[in-house]
Amino acid sequence: MKWKAVPLGLTLGIIWGATVFLATIWIKLKGGGSTLIVLNQFYLGYSISYFPGSIIGLIWGFIDGFIGGILIAALYNFFSKAESPQ
Repeated sequence: MKWKAVPLGLTLGIIWGATVFLATIWIKLKGGGSTLIVLNQFYLGYSISYFPGSIIGLIWGFIDGFIGGILIAALYNFFSKAESPQ
């Protein structure tokens, strides 16, 4: 079985982008915290704020998840082909 890279990338991109977006809003609603502030070291322009931070987190999260999904599919396809005796 072969995994399709783009659909997996889109799926993981949407999930991770939405997770970062919702977590940013949640942390901001709860009064702040240092839980997600680490992301600003990896995501350029990210901050814990309603509009700019959550949207930037959504965009970076999507890009991060998309690339991760493509890499996961590529690695799976590579190693599953290597195991197959066909």
